[in-house]
Amino acid sequence: MTDVALTPTDDLRKPRRLPLILAMVASLGLAAAGFLAVRMGLIPGLVEHGEPHVAEQGLPAIAYVPVTPIVVSLNGGGPQRHLRFTAQLEVEAAATEEVQLILPRVLDVLNSYLSAVGVDLLESPAALVTIRAQMLRRLQLVAGEGRIRDLLITEFVLN
Repeated sequence: MTDVALTPTDDLRKPRRLPLILAMVASLGLAAAGFLAVRMGLIPGLVEHGEPHVAEQGLPAIAYVPVTPIVVSLNGGGPQRHLRFTAQLEVEAAATEEVQLILPRVLDVLNSYLSAVGVDLLESPAALVTIRAQMLRRLQLVAGEGRIRDLLITEFVLN
Protein backbone atom coordinates (compact mmCIF):
# COMPACT_ATOMS: atom_id res chain seq x y z
CA MET A 1 0.00 0.00 0.00
CA THR A 2 1.09 3.44 -0.73
CA ASP A 3 0.44 6.39 1.45
CA VAL A 4 -1.00 9.39 -0.33
CA ALA A 5 0.05 12.67 1.10
CA LEU A 6 -2.32 15.60 0.77
CA THR A 7 -0.86 18.70 -0.69
CA PRO A 8 -2.17 22.22 -0.02
CA THR A 9 -3.62 22.41 -3.56
CA ASP A 10 -5.79 19.31 -3.02
CA ASP A 11 -7.48 21.04 -0.09
CA LEU A 12 -8.45 24.00 -2.31
CA ARG A 13 -10.03 21.81 -4.96
CA LYS A 14 -12.64 20.35 -2.62
CA PRO A 15 -15.99 22.09 -2.99
CA ARG A 16 -17.04 24.11 -0.02
CA ARG A 17 -20.78 23.90 0.44
CA LEU A 18 -21.12 25.51 3.82
CA PRO A 19 -21.21 29.15 2.50
CA LEU A 20 -23.78 28.16 -0.11
CA ILE A 21 -25.99 26.47 2.44
CA LEU A 22 -25.72 29.45 4.80
CA ALA A 23 -26.64 31.85 1.98
CA MET A 24 -29.72 29.79 1.09
CA VAL A 25 -30.87 29.61 4.72
CA ALA A 26 -30.36 33.36 5.15
CA SER A 27 -32.28 34.20 1.96
CA LEU A 28 -35.19 31.97 2.97
CA GLY A 29 -35.23 33.61 6.40
CA LEU A 30 -35.26 37.10 4.89
CA ALA A 31 -38.03 36.14 2.46
CA ALA A 32 -40.15 34.78 5.31
CA ALA A 33 -39.53 37.91 7.39
CA GLY A 34 -40.54 40.14 4.45
CA PHE A 35 -43.70 38.14 3.85
CA LEU A 36 -44.70 38.36 7.50
CA ALA A 37 -43.95 42.09 7.65
CA VAL A 38 -46.21 42.77 4.67
CA ARG A 39 -48.89 40.38 5.88
CA MET A 40 -49.02 41.94 9.35
CA GLY A 41 -49.21 45.45 7.91
CA LEU A 42 -45.80 46.61 9.10
CA ILE A 43 -45.07 47.94 5.61
CA PRO A 44 -47.98 50.31 4.87
CA GLY A 45 -49.56 50.67 1.45
CA LEU A 46 -48.81 47.21 0.09
CA VAL A 47 -51.35 44.78 1.53
CA GLU A 48 -53.53 45.05 4.57
CA HIS A 49 -54.98 41.81 5.95
CA GLY A 50 -54.81 40.01 2.63
CA GLU A 51 -56.64 42.70 0.64
CA PRO A 52 -55.14 45.31 -1.68
CA HIS A 53 -54.93 48.81 -0.32
CA VAL A 54 -57.45 51.11 -2.02
CA ALA A 55 -57.42 54.88 -1.71
CA GLU A 56 -60.44 56.23 0.10
CA GLN A 57 -60.85 59.25 -2.15
CA GLY A 58 -63.54 57.77 -4.40
CA LEU A 59 -64.00 58.23 -8.11
CA PRO A 60 -63.62 61.61 -9.77
CA ALA A 61 -66.79 63.47 -10.77
CA ILE A 62 -67.18 62.36 -14.39
CA ALA A 63 -70.03 61.81 -16.81
CA TYR A 64 -70.38 60.22 -20.24
CA VAL A 65 -71.90 61.98 -23.21
CA PRO A 66 -72.88 59.69 -26.10
CA VAL A 67 -71.89 60.74 -29.60
CA THR A 68 -74.33 60.09 -32.44
CA PRO A 69 -73.13 57.13 -34.56
CA ILE A 70 -71.22 58.20 -37.67
CA VAL A 71 -71.03 56.37 -40.99
CA VAL A 72 -68.28 57.68 -43.27
CA SER A 73 -67.71 56.76 -46.93
CA LEU A 74 -64.06 56.03 -47.55
CA ASN A 75 -62.28 56.65 -50.83
CA GLY A 76 -59.53 54.10 -51.26
CA GLY A 77 -59.37 53.67 -55.01
CA GLY A 78 -61.13 50.30 -54.84
CA PRO A 79 -64.70 49.32 -54.13
CA GLN A 80 -66.79 51.65 -51.99
CA ARG A 81 -66.06 51.11 -48.29
CA HIS A 82 -67.68 52.51 -45.16
CA LEU A 83 -66.62 53.09 -41.58
CA ARG A 84 -69.18 52.91 -38.79
CA PHE A 85 -68.00 54.78 -35.71
CA THR A 86 -69.67 55.17 -32.31
CA ALA A 87 -68.14 56.74 -29.20
CA GLN A 88 -68.76 58.28 -25.80
CA LEU A 89 -67.05 61.33 -24.39
CA GLU A 90 -65.79 61.15 -20.81
CA VAL A 91 -66.29 64.66 -19.45
CA GLU A 92 -66.02 66.48 -16.16
CA ALA A 93 -69.44 66.23 -14.47
CA ALA A 94 -69.69 70.01 -14.20
CA ALA A 95 -69.10 70.40 -17.96
CA THR A 96 -71.72 67.88 -19.15
CA GLU A 97 -74.26 70.45 -20.33
CA GLU A 98 -71.59 72.56 -22.04
CA VAL A 99 -70.29 69.55 -23.98
CA GLN A 100 -73.84 68.52 -24.97
CA LEU A 101 -74.35 72.02 -26.41
CA ILE A 102 -71.36 71.65 -28.72
CA LEU A 103 -72.16 68.10 -29.91
CA PRO A 104 -72.85 69.31 -33.48
CA ARG A 105 -69.34 70.77 -33.56
CA VAL A 106 -67.96 67.50 -32.13
CA LEU A 107 -69.70 65.53 -34.88
CA ASP A 108 -68.30 67.91 -37.50
CA VAL A 109 -64.74 67.45 -36.23
CA LEU A 110 -65.08 63.66 -36.09
CA ASN A 111 -66.69 63.47 -39.55
CA SER A 112 -64.03 65.71 -41.09
CA TYR A 113 -61.15 63.78 -39.57
CA LEU A 114 -62.50 60.30 -40.35
CA SER A 115 -63.29 61.29 -43.95
CA ALA A 116 -59.71 62.44 -44.47
CA VAL A 117 -58.10 59.29 -43.05
CA GLY A 118 -56.91 56.82 -45.68
CA VAL A 119 -58.11 53.24 -45.88
CA ASP A 120 -54.53 51.98 -45.54
CA LEU A 121 -54.22 53.65 -42.12
CA LEU A 122 -57.57 52.28 -40.98
CA GLU A 123 -56.52 48.73 -41.85
CA SER A 124 -53.24 48.84 -39.92
CA PRO A 125 -53.10 47.05 -36.54
CA ALA A 126 -52.24 50.23 -34.61
CA ALA A 127 -54.88 52.34 -36.34
CA LEU A 128 -57.30 52.59 -33.45
CA VAL A 129 -54.69 53.92 -31.02
CA THR A 130 -53.43 56.55 -33.47
CA ILE A 131 -56.87 57.66 -34.61
CA ARG A 132 -58.20 57.83 -31.06
CA ALA A 133 -55.33 60.06 -29.94
CA GLN A 134 -55.78 62.37 -32.94
CA MET A 135 -59.53 62.70 -32.43
CA LEU A 136 -59.23 63.24 -28.67
CA ARG A 137 -56.76 66.09 -29.18
CA ARG A 138 -59.05 67.75 -31.75
CA LEU A 139 -62.09 67.40 -29.48
CA GLN A 140 -60.23 68.87 -26.52
CA LEU A 141 -59.34 71.89 -28.65
CA VAL A 142 -62.95 72.34 -29.75
CA ALA A 143 -64.47 71.90 -26.28
CA GLY A 144 -61.94 73.98 -24.42
CA GLU A 145 -59.41 73.07 -21.77
CA GLY A 146 -60.46 70.60 -19.07
CA ARG A 147 -63.90 69.62 -20.34
CA ILE A 148 -63.29 66.38 -22.26
CA ARG A 149 -61.15 63.89 -20.38
CA ASP A 150 -61.21 60.96 -22.80
CA LEU A 151 -62.75 59.52 -25.94
CA LEU A 152 -64.14 56.01 -25.53
CA ILE A 153 -64.64 54.24 -28.85
CA THR A 154 -67.52 51.80 -28.57
CA GLU A 155 -67.82 50.79 -32.23
CA PHE A 156 -65.26 50.90 -35.06
CA VAL A 157 -66.36 48.76 -37.99
CA LEU A 158 -64.74 48.95 -41.42
CA ASN A 159 -66.66 47.23 -44.22
